[in-house]
Amino acid sequence: MRQPALDRIDFEILDALQGDARLSNKELAARVGLAPSSCLLRVRALMRDRVLLGHHAEVDADALGIGAQALIAVRLVQTSRDNFRALHQHVESLPEVLAVFHVSGAADLQIHVAVRSIVHLRDLICDRLATRAEVDRCETSIIYGYTRNARLPRYREPAAPERRAGRQKGRAAARRRAAAAVRAGASGRR
Repeated sequence: MRQPALDRIDFEILDALQGDARLSNKELAARVGLAPSSCLLRVRALMRDRVLLGHHAEVDADALGIGAQALIAVRLVQTSRDNFRALHQHVESLPEVLAVFHVSGAADLQIHVAVRSIVHLRDLICDRLATRAEVDRCETSIIYGYTRNARLPRYREPAAPERRAGRQKGRAAARRRAAAAVRAGASGRR
C-alpha cells in the first residue's frame, strides 16, 4: 500500500493531535505555524488519506463497571483463512472485546477483553469462545494493570518540501530581484 508523502508540518500536526486531540483548529494552527484555514485543509487531507484515523476519549474503566481485563490467546484448530475470518468476525462482534491482534507464535489471536468480573470472563471464554468450531484452545492472562503510550513512534522522515513551496520561493526571489532593480534604477537617476 502506497503511503502518502508527509512533510514536517504533517508530522507536527500528528504529534500535536496525539498529545491532545481536543486542540481547536486555531490552537493547532498556532502550534504548527500555519494559518487556521491551511491547518484545517492539512487535517482534512490527513483524514482523507487515512493517516489520521480518528479521535478518542480515554475513559476510566471503573466508572463503566469494568472489574477486570484480560488477554486471551486463542489457537485455531486448523490455520486457514476461512477459520480465521469466521473467528475474527465473531470476536469483533463481542462487546467485551477491546482489541484483536493477529499474531505469530503458539496462538493465532490475542484478544484484549474488558469484563465485569472473573466470573464474567470465565463465561465469555467457556460459552462464546472455546465452544467455537474454529477454536482449539484458549489461554488467559489476567491484566493486573497497564500503561499505554498514546503516541506512536515515528520511523519515517518528512518528505522533501513540495514543488509548490519551491515555486513560491522562486516567485519571492523574482520579486526581490525586481524590487532591487527598481531600487537600483531609482538610485541611478539621482
